[in-house]
Amino acid sequence: MDQEKYLQDIKEIREMMDRSGRFISLSGISGVVAGIIALVSAFIAYHYIYLDSDFYSFKVVYLSPETIQDIFLLALATLVLSIGSVIILTHQTTKKKGQKLLNKHAKLVLVNLAIPLITGGILCVIFIINGYIGVIAPLTLVFYGLALVNASKFTLDDIRSLGIAQIILGLIGLYFIGYGLILWAAGFGILHIIYGIRMRLKYGS
Repeated sequence: MDQEKYLQDIKEIREMMDRSGRFISLSGISGVVAGIIALVSAFIAYHYIYLDSDFYSFKVVYLSPETIQDIFLLALATLVLSIGSVIILTHQTTKKKGQKLLNKHAKLVLVNLAIPLITGGILCVIFIINGYIGVIAPLTLVFYGLALVNASKFTLDDIRSLGIAQIILGLIGLYFIGYGLILWAAGFGILHIIYGIRMRLKYGS
């Protein structure tokens, strides 16, 4: 009996040390909000950009300056709104827990997120400039998934499974080019909403 209690104490100490070395104040609600933003963006992209262009195969598509501008503006708006909501809602969560938003663990998460995201972003811009628009949505899923897996070492383990799911959807999208936007909506939209609800129920954040 004493040995079992001793082993349980060791397990609890290890869990506490592991949690103290990670950024665990992520907001589940921010995942839901980001998912809704992604679904709205996918709807706009489909009706106002995709329907008028041949983005459904791995071939060069010659885009007008107006279309390129629309793509960049929509992507920028989606990015700003999503990141903004995550920062605001995560800040509220950290404030409730008496923690700083940008502590050393949060900085490690950001750095490990940034490397794959910036790399993927540059690659996507190169593909857009050269007219390979059909691969953009799947590529963003793949690199976002890689970023999540890379950053999961410094935050909640749930992030890793979300990242792996994004990578799988992205690879499927690269094979079935015509379904890239649908899979993008599933990854950035539906998966984020499911993840956010799960985080809310599991951690109360």
